[in-house]
Amino acid sequence: MVAAVATAISMRPSRDSSAHDFHGYDSNRGVLVDLTRCIGCRSCEVACSQEHGLAPPDGMMENYQPLEPQYRETRRPDHQAFTVVNQYQSPLYDHPLFKKTQCNHCLEPACLTACFVNAYTKTPEGAVIYNESVCVGCRTCMVACPFSIPAFRYDSAFDAQIMKCNFCFDTRLSKGRPPACVEACPMEALTFGYRDELLKIARKRLRDLPGRYHREIYGEFEAGGTSWLYLSPVPFEEAGFDTRVPRQPILHFVKDFLAVVPMVLTIWPGLFAGIYLLAKSNKTADNTTSKEDKSDETIER
Repeated sequence: MVAAVATAISMRPSRDSSAHDFHGYDSNRGVLVDLTRCIGCRSCEVACSQEHGLAPPDGMMENYQPLEPQYRETRRPDHQAFTVVNQYQSPLYDHPLFKKTQCNHCLEPACLTACFVNAYTKTPEGAVIYNESVCVGCRTCMVACPFSIPAFRYDSAFDAQIMKCNFCFDTRLSKGRPPACVEACPMEALTFGYRDELLKIARKRLRDLPGRYHREIYGEFEAGGTSWLYLSPVPFEEAGFDTRVPRQPILHFVKDFLAVVPMVLTIWPGLFAGIYLLAKSNKTADNTTSKEDKSDETIER
């Protein structure tokens, strides 16, 4: 019942528009991904795994060329791979399409909004970073993310940790350097810069090459806007993008529900514990009374 009520609340827009007044930092960096330039070499995956000390991507040859079996199933970023490249086929395009997926680092992150212990931070540089030291493992962020990016590490139930792309914040972005995946791309399919400037670059490509691209920029408005932007030669749903993501920030839909989360997680457990202890106490009292009654009957006999 609680889940049903929460879902109903979260699906209607909040009537308090005053809470929606943040549209990202002026210093927000981003990356423009041009699907017409990506050849699926997965060098970005290799660079990411090396940068973050993760296991090398599966199915990689020595020269980092893709093996076909890796493209038979759509992969998702997880706790062992912060970015993945998938292949798509479209009847509207004569060549295979390759799409890189990672955290989009939203301007108004749903994961940050959903986290009641403030384990997420949106930095002025644009990165959405996670602090595992305060995470309680509730995984609300996984449910809230419209792109299904945060991944839970299941090594231990007592060692909660969410894993996702952090925009190479500590080692690169905070120092003004582009992410490792951007530097590794041999085709310049990834362009790093200020988000406002990247939008200008994307719009110029749309104007200069009208027959080459679908006439929209994915990430310009989705979920209130994201730091990662995409150009595609075909409609985005043909290349594996979720076009159902609303244009409003997720905060617009879930603020009323999330205001209840701390109460549910702090007050309700205590309430249920009290009810349990009261029921146990009553049961103990009933058992004691029953034993006393039997004892009295024995004495009378």
